[in-house]
Amino acid sequence: LEECAIQLWNWSVTKNAGGALRHAACSLLYCCEPESPTEGAIRKQILMASKTGRTWLDCKNPQMADHFLRLAVKSLETLYSQLMSRGDAAADVTSSKADVEKDLLRILSCQAESAVSQGNSGEATVYMQRCKDMLQRIPKDTAYLSLMCYNFGVDTYNLRKFEDSTFWLQSYDIGKTSAKYGPGPDVLAKDLRLLATVYLEWDCQRFQEKALDAVILANKGFIVTKLDELLESQVPLEVCLSAVKLLMSEDEMLAFDYLKRVCQHFGSSPDLGAALVLHVELLLQRNKELLAKQKIEDIITAGNYAEALQWYNYSFSFFKAGQMEPNLAKLQRNRASCLLHLQQLEKAKEAIKEAERSDPESIFTQFCIYKIAVQDDNVQKAEALNAMGVLSKSPVSSEDRLLLSESAASCLLCLAAQIALENGRQETAMKALEVLCENSKDEAHVLKGLALQTISHQSHMSAERHAEDANWFRKIWNSALQCESRPDRMRDFFVLSYQLSLLCPPDRALLMGQRTSLLMAAAASLELCRKSPHSTQQAEDLTVALEHIQACWEVCKTLKASDPTDSLLLLYEFEARAKLSDPKVETILESVLELEHVETKVLETMALAMEPPAHFPQLCKKALRAALSLHRKQPQADPTHCKYVHSLIKLSLPSGVSEVESRVLQELWDYFEDALSIISATPDGFPEMETLWLLTQAWNAGILLYSLAQYHEAEKWCGLAMSFIRHLGSLRESYETQMTGLYSEILDRLDKAKKNIHTEE
Repeated sequence: LEECAIQLWNWSVTKNAGGALRHAACSLLYCCEPESPTEGAIRKQILMASKTGRTWLDCKNPQMADHFLRLAVKSLETLYSQLMSRGDAAADVTSSKADVEKDLLRILSCQAESAVSQGNSGEATVYMQRCKDMLQRIPKDTAYLSLMCYNFGVDTYNLRKFEDSTFWLQSYDIGKTSAKYGPGPDVLAKDLRLLATVYLEWDCQRFQEKALDAVILANKGFIVTKLDELLESQVPLEVCLSAVKLLMSEDEMLAFDYLKRVCQHFGSSPDLGAALVLHVELLLQRNKELLAKQKIEDIITAGNYAEALQWYNYSFSFFKAGQMEPNLAKLQRNRASCLLHLQQLEKAKEAIKEAERSDPESIFTQFCIYKIAVQDDNVQKAEALNAMGVLSKSPVSSEDRLLLSESAASCLLCLAAQIALENGRQETAMKALEVLCENSKDEAHVLKGLALQTISHQSHMSAERHAEDANWFRKIWNSALQCESRPDRMRDFFVLSYQLSLLCPPDRALLMGQRTSLLMAAAASLELCRKSPHSTQQAEDLTVALEHIQACWEVCKTLKASDPTDSLLLLYEFEARAKLSDPKVETILESVLELEHVETKVLETMALAMEPPAHFPQLCKKALRAALSLHRKQPQADPTHCKYVHSLIKLSLPSGVSEVESRVLQELWDYFEDALSIISATPDGFPEMETLWLLTQAWNAGILLYSLAQYHEAEKWCGLAMSFIRHLGSLRESYETQMTGLYSEILDRLDKAKKNIHTEE
């Protein structure tokens, strides 16, 4: 019979016959279905059933199509169950599961099409929602699904079902789920224009605003397409900037967005400055001074001093001749700084003279004078330092991006000493430090400045002087401990303490001090990373932490001693590498597990360090299992370690149909049994809400398996969920009544499903 069915099918395909012959061939194939069909036989069923359903849809017979599409879905479920039973041994299992999902999406979309043609919009919506949910795993079908929704919109519009049509046409946002595989802007514009037409024909007065919004979006999509073509055609920068100017009168947001893309496209062009200047000019013309200022500051931070100078010169043109005010002085100081970086010393001098004329009582003006004088090596540097010393006793206001506190002047004086040292001006540096010590009450800055001076001069000092100064600077350690609320300052002081200890004759006590300094510096860097909201800064802090950790390991090798510091170092290194997504974390975890005495707290901290976005689920589970194993060895049961089981369950729960595998389910089952044993051992100390969470997760797993027709497993998991009810406290009565009824209903459905299976067999 199977051979006859296949021959009939092949003949119908060859002759391009209608649905009747395919109907007969497919029905014949299902009639001779064996008790345990092979994977090849099931794939034939899926192909023939789905093609027959598609043919009946094309013949405008959706009722016939529904029957065969349901058969195709059933065969797909059978195939999926077979693939799951094979586990991960076969290399092609993953690709086979992906193929099943692709076939399922196509069949579900056909079922949606059938429902639309029969006027069952609610049923069609359910099918289409299932398809949308699958797009995350198979994004390549985004354009196909978007086109299906558009076709449904057209069909319902032709039937004058305006409400249904607007629903389907609004599904153009499916294309936004994947920019790579979604439909192009032209297709989206076509969709939106039809949506506007439907709104106007449905009720012009009521929906005219929505229609107008749709037209605006469509036009915007068309413009974006043409602008993209402009960039791709390699036109000169001037043409793109002209397009930006034209856009400004129509759509400011689109114009600024396109201008950013132009700047990115011409990033390596020597004419980029023209685009950047236009950006600031447009911002200023629209009274967006803060945004313009931020843009300039970003360029300066990136080191584009030439472009920044162009913007400052442009801003300077807004001031009247002879005008005197602090903002003008600030502008001239910024110009002077850019000119100094560009090695235009004479022009920098002219700019700072103008700043001094406008605002001579500013410590920032005097600081700029000092910087220029240091490079020029003239006498003005001493005068500027004295002026800074006097001005440091007065309140200092905020300057641009510099966040100033009471120690702001001390920061500038310490920086002045560093600038002098970098330029080889030792005497000037000494003068700056003298002014700092005379005028600053900030012990931290004084110590930092003196340490800077000592380290810079170490090559000219005798061994006795090295030891004397370095020992005196051991008080930096105490200053570091006082900076608990400022991890950045704490890190700097511990690094200084380590650097100065290198000047002393080495002995065991000194090496232990070096090890502790580096360990604390690494801890402070990690704390900075935890508090930083910016990913770039986090990466820098983590890299610095790793440098301190590696230096600390070197000191530990010299000490040749094993103590709790090793655990801390491994923990810190693990956290840094995990957050940097470094695959070396696995090696570090193995090193921790090999330690003679491992604390559960260390393993718990390591597991927490692997939470998203630093996501290593298998390593995380390994650390949690080790922590759980250590807890089990304790003489008394402790309910608090159920948090490890909670995390293990959370990491092991299948996130979708494709992850429902026998191996995964068995692992998850073991964790639930662990939780039950913990609850039984500590009935009074176990949190009730945690018990409820476990109950809910086990029940949801059972329902998921039921939806996949895995009835035996579904019954098993729902029964597991029921076993948690007796451990509930005040919630037990209400949940027992509710869950018992649901469990009975599930059991009835399972019996019926099993009977149906036996009947079909």
